[in-house]
Amino acid sequence: MPYRRLPNTDSARLRALKRAVEISKEIPPFRLAFSMKTLVKIQAILPLFENSISHQRQTLVNQTEKAKRNQETARKARLYITHFIRVMNMAIVRGELPPETRSFYGIATDDATLPSLTTENELVAWGKRIIDGEEYRIRKGSSPVTNPTIAVVKVRYEKFLETRNHYKTINLRASECVNKTSDMRREVDELITTLWNEIEAGFSSLPEDEKRIGAERYGVVYVFRKNEMVRRDLSPTLFGTDQEENH
Repeated sequence: MPYRRLPNTDSARLRALKRAVEISKEIPPFRLAFSMKTLVKIQAILPLFENSISHQRQTLVNQTEKAKRNQETARKARLYITHFIRVMNMAIVRGELPPETRSFYGIATDDATLPSLTTENELVAWGKRIIDGEEYRIRKGSSPVTNPTIAVVKVRYEKFLETRNHYKTINLRASECVNKTSDMRREVDELITTLWNEIEAGFSSLPEDEKRIGAERYGVVYVFRKNEMVRRDLSPTLFGTDQEENH
């Protein structure tokens, strides 16, 4: 015998709920194979679940877009900070700046290597050190590093911080949406199980084939095992068109 397969995707869940609502409009309440109590619950949760899924999808799209934007602003900030440090080191090599200049940025006076800016946290930390150090050095009367100036570096750095904060916000929203939909999904699964149990119970007095045909009309999904031979015209179910096209 075929076995019942409950929905395992959100699209299938919505299909099951919508079919119950649709058939409730086609058949008088006293003839429905499921209770009015279940119908009321379906009518209440369907728009909420559908909206939650839609909101989650849109949030995930926004998350992807913000991720790309965040990566791009981080790349530019990293480029400008790296270039600033290289220009400063070259000025020291040429004798235009003393080695002690490095100490303003939290770098050892004899260290000409570039600090690691691989992670965003490193980029945030070193960007602040470089900007604060250069601005303090200029206030002390020292000649500014140019090409790029610290003002240009600061613009790129602050743009990175801005997009990073936006990205964190959208990540939080995405997480909240996923959790909300997940909670609703469990409730929907329980409701569909109750719905289909009631539907099958409503046709329980009929022979197995007729019971299945009746339940399928209500949206209950059955799957035949590979070793089961089923005549194509066994029943005109909701999925009959697809079955005929596949043969």
